[in-house]
Amino acid sequence: MTPSTQRVPDRPGTDPDEGTAPDLGEVDPLALENQVCFALAVAARTVISVYKPLLEPMNLTHPQYLVMLALWQQAPRTVTELGRLLDLDPGTLSPLLKRLEAAGYLTRERQPGNERALAVGLTPAGAALRQQAERIPPAIVERLDMELPELRALHGALTEVIAAARRAQADQVGAARP
Repeated sequence: MTPSTQRVPDRPGTDPDEGTAPDLGEVDPLALENQVCFALAVAARTVISVYKPLLEPMNLTHPQYLVMLALWQQAPRTVTELGRLLDLDPGTLSPLLKRLEAAGYLTRERQPGNERALAVGLTPAGAALRQQAERIPPAIVERLDMELPELRALHGALTEVIAAARRAQADQVGAARP
């Protein structure tokens, strides 16, 4: 066998020759179409592009929409809470918040008693935008032409992938410590 056609177990410890996993045949472990990262990247870009025409009339980008979703769920929130919830670092989140504030959708104010904490709340215009946004989820389901159970299953699988990747990151950080 050449290196590009070696059998690769789908998981460590599950060698197909040992009978513990199905025989996948000759698999190129570096083939683009076999990469989870490639499928996730293309899926993310493509699905987000489906949101774009729905968000444009609301004057929102997709990342701004995610911020608004978090605030429609609960407001006010601190910048730290938003960053943790959306998995965004302050350098990425801060410009989003500034643009949403300039659009008149949210306010940013220092919290009384804790000058370091910045509270992010909705303006009346930002709260009212929620009604328009309620049309987006059903429009996405329709445009993707997928059944709701399929989308829920996909969401569950992606949530598992995210959790697994976070565990792997934590393991890497732990292994890097002396």
